[in-house]
Amino acid sequence: MKTIRFGIIGGGLMGREFASVTARWCNVLDMPVRPELVAVCSATNRLFPWYKESFPSIRQATTDYRELLANPAVEAVYCAVPHHLHQQIYCDTIAAGKHLMGEKPFGIDLAANTAIVECGQQHPEVFVRCVSEFPFYPGVQRIGQMIEAGAFGQLLEVSAGFLHSSDLDTAKPINWKRMSQFNGEYGCMGDLGMHICHVPFRAGWRPMNVRAILSNVVPQRPDGKGQMVACDTWDNATLLCEATDGAGTFPMTLKTQRISPGEKNTWYIEIKGTKACARFSTKNPKRLEILEYRGGEQIWQQIDTGYETAFKTITGGLFEFGFADTMLQMVASFLHELAGEKMPRKFAGCATPEETAMSHRLFTAALRSQRECSTVKID
Repeated sequence: MKTIRFGIIGGGLMGREFASVTARWCNVLDMPVRPELVAVCSATNRLFPWYKESFPSIRQATTDYRELLANPAVEAVYCAVPHHLHQQIYCDTIAAGKHLMGEKPFGIDLAANTAIVECGQQHPEVFVRCVSEFPFYPGVQRIGQMIEAGAFGQLLEVSAGFLHSSDLDTAKPINWKRMSQFNGEYGCMGDLGMHICHVPFRAGWRPMNVRAILSNVVPQRPDGKGQMVACDTWDNATLLCEATDGAGTFPMTLKTQRISPGEKNTWYIEIKGTKACARFSTKNPKRLEILEYRGGEQIWQQIDTGYETAFKTITGGLFEFGFADTMLQMVASFLHELAGEKMPRKFAGCATPEETAMSHRLFTAALRSQRECSTVKID
């Protein structure tokens, strides 16, 4: 089995989630390649003891990402840094010849994303993908198989969203995701939007125009030092798009919300067609609901999915699937495709740079739609 030696740039929440995947790689079966964590970079050294104690394979811990990129032992990088750093670090990573698994939105704005995508095109020997965990849930993988089989018939409507309540507490101190200089003008769209775009874009459903309603619900937050400061990012976004699948047009509604009462961290998708409908939500992660219409009664059936994954693991099929499992599947997808292996399913792949570019065109048009109170064509 070939080993791909990874470095992490951005050692916080998601960096540690990625690291834990490398420690659980024995769960994955029939994989021609394995990850090994050999280096970590973080803005501060606060988490270095955890990394070094948990991963004896780490030989480098630095606060300078350039030192990590100069390390010949590092072959691939998982990068999870604030959005304003994406263009510089992603492009430097690609130019250094390191395969890149980068966090969304792949650039703070359209210009930054364009620079990253073009850099990847200039280095075709480097494998570049964007993370998006939620399509790896078994229920969504089944929906993907339905899409591939043409089971829905003529599409009538598609809805997808990512809802959570992390900002419902107005006394919560501000962080970088609530400041446009770090998070970008997209606000919640940049933070959450690639997750909800991944499946529709992979299906070939293209938004042609958008009417956006964006809300800055909490314009000020405490800075943790006794003062109130501007919270200038969009908290909630609802995008109504006219989309096409190449055969016809249909409405597609996309929602990203940081202030959604009653939601912890809910991702959902619902597809309605003339022959079948399907809906899935991580609020009930085992439940897949399907309606198949062949004439007569229209009956929604509820299916409890088991541990049904795109990439085989040791876990029994009756066990439950959760977020840590999506991370394992996502990294397996990245390495499987990096190794040049045939992908088991169309919807088993990580988001491509081209798919991130489409999301940026959508979000940029949404900003204009909000400013002009109009429907805006997507270039």
